[in-house]
Amino acid sequence: MDTENKLATLSADGQYDLACACGTNQHDRRRRDKENQGWIYPVTLPNGGRSVLFKTLLSNECVNDCRYCPLRSAGNARRCSLTPEETVNAFLSYLQRGQVFGLFLSSGVVGTPDRTMQKLIDVARILRRKKEFRGYLHLKLIPGASEAALREAISLASAVSLNIETAGEKHFKRLSLRKDYLRDVIQPLRLISRLTAPGTRFSRVKQTTQFVVGAADETDRELVKYMGGLYQRLNLHRVYFSAYQRGVGEPGLPGEQTEAGRLLNREHRLYQCDWLIRKYGFKPEEIPFDSTGNLAVDTDPKEHWARLHPEYFPLNVNRAEERELLRVPGLGPVTVKRILQRRKSGGRIHRLEEIGRPNRLLRKATGYLVFS
Repeated sequence: MDTENKLATLSADGQYDLACACGTNQHDRRRRDKENQGWIYPVTLPNGGRSVLFKTLLSNECVNDCRYCPLRSAGNARRCSLTPEETVNAFLSYLQRGQVFGLFLSSGVVGTPDRTMQKLIDVARILRRKKEFRGYLHLKLIPGASEAALREAISLASAVSLNIETAGEKHFKRLSLRKDYLRDVIQPLRLISRLTAPGTRFSRVKQTTQFVVGAADETDRELVKYMGGLYQRLNLHRVYFSAYQRGVGEPGLPGEQTEAGRLLNREHRLYQCDWLIRKYGFKPEEIPFDSTGNLAVDTDPKEHWARLHPEYFPLNVNRAEERELLRVPGLGPVTVKRILQRRKSGGRIHRLEEIGRPNRLLRKATGYLVFS
């Protein structure tokens, strides 16, 4: 295949590694650039603005046996690879036209983890040292790669990620017999965390990971527990969730017997839990689950928690602390900040419409608040 056809194939196959969370509107979701056959992903910049990433695989060849992945060694994908030079040129053509601001680069495992890492590193070296690119570069690190390869990749990247895939070794063994969970996944995650910790040489580099939701038989409780540990002990910047896509993996996986809508609902609820832990001050053990260890299908976890704790409400909107207001269903960080600013300026709030446009969320919040 020529470069254009390879890029079309590899960009499409790259959809299984997430560069952003699930979107709520057309501006948040990934989109295909039909002219140049690549995927473009929206991201939020550190300054609060928005831009897009160019995303592709370097190769869809893979020696691994991950049962959920269409690119596994026994799969029937049409195999191809880009050279480092082809990858760089494709990305720079987007960059020079102002269509993207950075690159997200992943790959199947070609031969060995270190051989594949070398190809990823070659792309990064060309961009950084030959092309003098100083922008955003996210490298998807390969499970089982050597410490030396991981260190060099981190030295060149703006962000790195290595997929944890599922919650614990027991579930992981259902997905792969070739990879070792502790040696190939957990130990590298710990190493990356140490190398990018605050105060270290590479503290500017962000570390993320991804769970594949529903491929194994893990519960939501287990996923949330592991997510909390990744944030608390390894200081990860973000944890992503990708609902298993039925029909792409091997028959017999739990996800093949689960409705696609249920899998997407689980992904959505887990992202809500992620926000509760990162932005709202919740601890993993406070997230409510049903008797099977899963999140409620018809209620978001924050509202579910509020219903289970009537003793906490109603809150006085003119007296409650920030951490208390953040637990009110319908109130987010922006609205809570407006409430606190209004109170700081000496203004008393008589109804929530005074600090925000009336909508469904504000109407939900009023049932948990008093104003006098």
